[in-house]
Amino acid sequence: MRAVVVNGTRDVSVEKVADPVLAGPDGAIVQVTASALCGSDLHFYEGEFPAVGLRPGHEVVGTVVEVGADVGRIAVGDRVLVSPVIGCGRCAGCRAGNPIDCVGGGVRVLGGDVGLPGGHAEAVAVPAADAWLLPVPEDVSVDHAVLLTDALPTGWTAATRADISPGATVLVIGLGPVGLYALQAAQVLGAGRILAADRVPERLAMAERLGAEPIDATRGDLAEQVRAATGGLGADAVIEAVGQDATLSAAIASVRSSGTVSVVGVDANFAFPIAVPLLLIRNVTLRFTTAPVAATWPTLIPLIRYGRLIPVDVFTHRMPLSEAAAGYRTFADRTDGCLKVLFDPTR
Repeated sequence: MRAVVVNGTRDVSVEKVADPVLAGPDGAIVQVTASALCGSDLHFYEGEFPAVGLRPGHEVVGTVVEVGADVGRIAVGDRVLVSPVIGCGRCAGCRAGNPIDCVGGGVRVLGGDVGLPGGHAEAVAVPAADAWLLPVPEDVSVDHAVLLTDALPTGWTAATRADISPGATVLVIGLGPVGLYALQAAQVLGAGRILAADRVPERLAMAERLGAEPIDATRGDLAEQVRAATGGLGADAVIEAVGQDATLSAAIASVRSSGTVSVVGVDANFAFPIAVPLLLIRNVTLRFTTAPVAATWPTLIPLIRYGRLIPVDVFTHRMPLSEAAAGYRTFADRTDGCLKVLFDPTR
């Protein structure tokens, strides 16, 4: 079959690789219908994490074509969501849909290491299929199904971890897909006012159309702009959806006393300095979160099906898998108005 392979920094290609095989009697093989690029894929693409030989892709939907003997809930022919975050599938954390709490072998990310090839491919092997696959209702579109595999659950989790109370002022930093869905989630959770910060005019315009007040981060210090907009107080809740030192620092500086900063951006800096005394004296809650994707599905699927949450369309580029190198380059460079790329593995 064909799959995307990372060859080095800013170097990916589509190669012929061996067909996937069952990871064990509890595993399944999924024929990929569509996969999407995520901002965290860029950490491998840009060389921030070791990745030579990696086969990436963790936002995946498809159809089950083979199951192991121990699989009971998933059947061949099921159209399924694939959880990007995977655990043993048997421990208490995994049974609750939260592989982050896995004690039966530890958490892994699909396409995050060479031993667990990802879904920018024609097919993908998924361990513990009963835990990490979910049949998709027929009235959920392919686009929405792909979004349910990471971007939307991460945005939703970012908002739920931000302690948003009805009427609160919320700041969202970073208006890529995750930030936009955090914005929409904050609305569902009752935020009274949403400030939305980014450096890209098109993204700011999209946030404004969704009902947020745009803050152009190119026009001066972001925290100062937030304090000016809030009478010097800062935001009640801040969501950081970028993953850079500068945006994390701005998030901490923009929250009001006794407020909460919810971080879902992936910062690769293991030595980021946190001003502990400042957080302590201001009673600031600081949370870092990897979304328990599967645990969000029972909430998000009904919200989408019944129109309580209508995810904004973020797929600006739809490309054949054969053009993955161009897709990665466009996505990384944010050229041609690129917000998110969807790959079709049939082409």
